[in-house]
Amino acid sequence: MSEESKLGFSCPTPVATKDTVLLGHGSGGKLSADLIREVFLPAFQNPILARLDDQAIISVNGFRLAFTTDSFVVRPLFFPGGDIGSLAVHGTVNDLAMGGAQPLCLSAAFIIEEGLPMETLSQVVNSLHRAAENAGVQVVTGDTKVVEKGSGDGLFINTSGLGIVPDGLCLSADQARPGDRILLSGPLGEHGIAIMAVREGLEFDSPVRSDSAALHELVAAMVAAAPTGIRCMRDPTRGGLSSALNEIAAQSRVGMLLDEKAIEVREEVKGACELLGLDPLYVANEGKLVAIVAPEFAERVLAAMRSHPLGERAEVIGTVTESHPGVVAMRTLIGTTRIVDMLAGDQLPRIC
Repeated sequence: MSEESKLGFSCPTPVATKDTVLLGHGSGGKLSADLIREVFLPAFQNPILARLDDQAIISVNGFRLAFTTDSFVVRPLFFPGGDIGSLAVHGTVNDLAMGGAQPLCLSAAFIIEEGLPMETLSQVVNSLHRAAENAGVQVVTGDTKVVEKGSGDGLFINTSGLGIVPDGLCLSADQARPGDRILLSGPLGEHGIAIMAVREGLEFDSPVRSDSAALHELVAAMVAAAPTGIRCMRDPTRGGLSSALNEIAAQSRVGMLLDEKAIEVREEVKGACELLGLDPLYVANEGKLVAIVAPEFAERVLAAMRSHPLGERAEVIGTVTESHPGVVAMRTLIGTTRIVDMLAGDQLPRIC
């Protein structure tokens, strides 16, 4: 037995295996992409799923509907700036919003471990209700299951969401074109570091709070400013900004060049990342978005973002390029260029 095994540690970037599911398969990085490509896409292949967007856009009786589903397994259940209940609402609303949809309603399914205190469950349910109410959506259906003690790690939540997409709006990861600008709505890494700080008992001079928030109103302001100027949007959750941009680059068969100077990371988050050996580009966010925008509309969309509280620190952080298709590169602070690849494993497991 290795020393790591004796101590109960596991490598976040394990050797790839075809025989068993690894924790890294849920990372939003390379292993997740492999799992989708090798297991799920062959089984369920269809033109809607093949787009690999955060939501499916389907036409029903003349209406364009966005549909999405997500599961939340965050540990701990409560963290600075939120909890698993509010996170479930924000994550699902944001997946709808990344397709330009106005959210209509949600479902919520609770998988509860035997022994969970009723007070904890009530706190989570009430938080989920408040977040949904604040986002202007109702929870219209749901489900509960209880599993044996030791089988569920407290509480898991699955949410699905339904929204309506304006006519003429088509946002998708295969729409990026050379010359487009890459816009980021604010500082990176706050959700992931807030979770890790609680797990590791870290204290900072300025506490790090999750950025968890519903982004649909910010998106609506952006779309109103340039209805035909936005190519696609992603909320950089699992795998962080790196995974979100690599997915778009691969789907659109384009390259990307980022400017490190334009990518904001708050000092307390930067310090925590240095302490923990993490790269902010790979740390999850739950209240930020990245948008690919046609160059002639970039300043207009940026102004709309900055006029909204959730986008007031927005910046243009890079450009879509014709060269090196499928590759995201970054011009660093010291003037060199490095590749920003997807992680193979998971820097911070169980964060959303």
